[in-house]
Amino acid sequence: MPKVVYVDHTGVERVVEAAVGESAMSAAVRNGVPGIIGECGGNVSCGTCHVWVRDEFLADVGGPGDMEDDLLDLAVGDRRAGSRLSCQIPLTAQLDGIVLDVPPEQVV
Repeated sequence: MPKVVYVDHTGVERVVEAAVGESAMSAAVRNGVPGIIGECGGNVSCGTCHVWVRDEFLADVGGPGDMEDDLLDLAVGDRRAGSRLSCQIPLTAQLDGIVLDVPPEQVV
C-alpha cells in the first residue's frame, strides 16, 4: 500500500495509506485530510482537491490533462509548476511516500 504525505501550510504532516489505483484525493477525503474537499467526487469539475506535488515526484506523477489544466487556472491556491488536482493522481507502488502540499487557501 502506497503512503501519501499531505503537508499543510504550517508544516503539519498527515501520512495516509492508500490502495494502489486509488486517487490521492480519495485517500485524503477518506482520512479527513484538511483542505482536500473533492466536492465533485473526482470528476475533474471543481478544483477543490488542488495540491502541489513536490519536485522529486513530478516526473512520476506527470502533467495535467487539458480539463485539469483549465481547472488549475481557476483553483483557489496559487498555481505552481507542481500544481495538480489530487483526484487525477492515481497512486501506485512507485509513488509510495509521495509528498503533496495543500495550499493554505484551501484549509479552513
